[in-house]
Amino acid sequence: MSKQIIHTDTAPAAVGPYSQAVAVSGTKTVYLSGQIGLEPGTGDLVSENFDAQVRQAFANMQEVITAAGGTLDNVVKLTLFLTDLGKFTAANAIMAELIPQPFPARSTIGVASLPKGAQFEVEAILVL
Repeated sequence: MSKQIIHTDTAPAAVGPYSQAVAVSGTKTVYLSGQIGLEPGTGDLVSENFDAQVRQAFANMQEVITAAGGTLDNVVKLTLFLTDLGKFTAANAIMAELIPQPFPARSTIGVASLPKGAQFEVEAILVL
């Protein structure tokens, strides 16, 4: 097994010791690290607004998927992390708008906090 590190400058740089995504040779599976609502150029949160953070996080995820050679149709599993599960309905509505059907498998997890004070994070697994 060998790992191929996926990196794009059109999504925010990692804010810790991790890669944006990793593909494993011998398979066609790509594991994306979580994306929060950071603006790629500044590394700052796009807004304090929850919906804006969700949209930016999905946009960042899309950029990493493209860099890995995939599309949103290749997503087989998403994990959503919310600091306020009371905003689950809003996140769900945005995801339904952005992710094509048939929808991938998904888990949603309530967390106490996220990096940089983000309110939302999304990570994905792709099969290319």
